[in-house]
Amino acid sequence: MDLLFLDFLGKPVWSWALFLLLVLALLVFDLGVLHRHSHEIGIRESLLLSGFYISIGLLFSIWIWQFMGERAALLYLTGFVVEKSLAMDNIFVIAMIFAYFGVPRAYQHRVLVYGILGVIILRGLMIGVGAAVVEHFEWVLLIFAAFLIFTGIKMLRDGDAEYDVARNPVLRFMRRHFRVSTGVSGDRFFLRQPVAPDGATALFITPLFLALVMVELADVIFAVDSIPAIFAITTDPYLVYTSNIFAILGLRALYFALSAMMHRFVYLKTAVSLVLIFIGAKVIGAELLGVEKLPAAISLTVTATLLIGGIALSLWQTRQPTPAVPARHSPVRSE
Repeated sequence: MDLLFLDFLGKPVWSWALFLLLVLALLVFDLGVLHRHSHEIGIRESLLLSGFYISIGLLFSIWIWQFMGERAALLYLTGFVVEKSLAMDNIFVIAMIFAYFGVPRAYQHRVLVYGILGVIILRGLMIGVGAAVVEHFEWVLLIFAAFLIFTGIKMLRDGDAEYDVARNPVLRFMRRHFRVSTGVSGDRFFLRQPVAPDGATALFITPLFLALVMVELADVIFAVDSIPAIFAITTDPYLVYTSNIFAILGLRALYFALSAMMHRFVYLKTAVSLVLIFIGAKVIGAELLGVEKLPAAISLTVTATLLIGGIALSLWQTRQPTPAVPARHSPVRSE
């Protein structure tokens, strides 16, 4: 029992175990109960599932409040909102990956849920390394902040440049060095197929597995932005990791609703860009002016306002115009 009370990255082991058990229980319930049989997820089911995950993430902030205090809860919520906004941009890339490999909607949820397992491990490793670096070299936070400003400006400049799946070097490598089946074979990642007239078979990977690998790589690429962003908000590894995972869990559940209306979020990238610039600027500004960082409540308010404003403006700008009603003319009487 003493092991549970040992310190790990600033928090007792039991708090990390509690969080991981909660996430694994959610994934088992999702994949093993709700979606034991592959089926096409509609917008209503997507919204309900996303609402469930978001509710769990928000309830977790109450536990953070009780366990670590008000300021930690506000920092967690700020990180949760920022990570969710960055993950929304990731959804557009995931949609391009599924379209490229021709993955039917009935099997896309399977890829996303298994992809979460990779995210839990990869984000954990990256956050652990980041926390160790920040602890020994605090000035790295200024580099993170400058990188966020650079990334935000680059996103504003590049606009809606599309992700080219076919040019990914990892995909090219896998196609050269592994046997790949010609089409999606149900929800299978691997299958055996004959390779010789005598009936000999070999193991093939399916396009569904290639899509899973590309989704994981896309998450690594987006983590290059998201992890500096969250470390610029808080350097507490527990808050960084939990806000990351809960944000991704809820948003991947929302994928099926958002992917159907991607064309409407025309100002989302602009809003995300401004959030990155704001987070980087407040860190550098505080250092240059020699003042304390902005209170967590102000950071959360500004971040939420920028994102909600960008989404609202997008939906307003792309609303369907009201069809003109033809004027009614009275019948002309003949004299």
